[in-house]
Amino acid sequence: MEFAVQADRLTRRFGRLLAVEDVSMTVPTGAVYGFLGRNGAGKTTTLRMLLGLLRPTAGTVRVAGIDVAADRRGAARRVGALLEAHGFYGNLSGRENLDLTRRLLGLAPREVDRVLGVVDLVASAGRRVSAYSLGMRQRLGIARALLGEPTVLILDEPTNGLDPEGIAEMRAFLRDLPRREGTTVLLSSHLLSEIELVASHVGIMRQGRLVLQGNLARLKADLPTELLMEVDNPAHGFALASAAGYRASRNSEGFVVTLDRTQDARAASATLTQALVDNGLRVFAVAPLTRSLETLYRDVEPNPSPETSERRLEAAR
Repeated sequence: MEFAVQADRLTRRFGRLLAVEDVSMTVPTGAVYGFLGRNGAGKTTTLRMLLGLLRPTAGTVRVAGIDVAADRRGAARRVGALLEAHGFYGNLSGRENLDLTRRLLGLAPREVDRVLGVVDLVASAGRRVSAYSLGMRQRLGIARALLGEPTVLILDEPTNGLDPEGIAEMRAFLRDLPRREGTTVLLSSHLLSEIELVASHVGIMRQGRLVLQGNLARLKADLPTELLMEVDNPAHGFALASAAGYRASRNSEGFVVTLDRTQDARAASATLTQALVDNGLRVFAVAPLTRSLETLYRDVEPNPSPETSERRLEAAR
């Protein structure tokens, strides 16, 4: 497998603070890689090291096969990024803002038309940016990041502040970008539902460590099956399931039984339903819960040891 981004044992200290520890990240070429974690988990620090904006205390980064430390300028030509503020001139048009960056990069004038077309801003290119909606500014920022046809596009929270329509448009755009432009997308966010609809791969940060990464569909397929049991007496049903050796937990609709990977879901649901009925409970519903990114994120250990993190990363590859 070819990788657009490879980080090996990245570490960054700020004095006594260990912000990022021993992060090894692999982003496959052509992927939309969702980079997840709470605020303060180390995502932005990691992105800045990938871009060469921050020197790692230890570790290496390669972008499109280029060692960032050895050839930062060469690597920068292969990467487009949109981090935090847009920094546009509000009194200039969208086209004029892009043309300023185009000249600084020494690109041909037609490159502005190309990126305006990619982000669907051709009709609005002549308007002042001060009149743009937030969603239009986000797309203009991505257009600027795409100048020069970068191999990798790195985005930090690109849907922040967008209304539902803007989020849907951004989602569709990012999902289609690898196919349309051949660009690998590394997308940092804390919105699990949005990442699940866009990403082909994910990486999860916890307290400065990358604790899990891999193909999202495969990671979800490896999750244990969960059965939602709706009964007339959830507390009694939960107690019966627990006493029978099932891993059970309460929820607002009843209780949930988590099966081991070796257990057959149909057989377990039939056995458990019969046991509940035999004990006088009425069973209203038995349904498998959807295997979701939220479940995957929730089940990752909150503070894993380095050895556990390494085992989980290896299993996901």
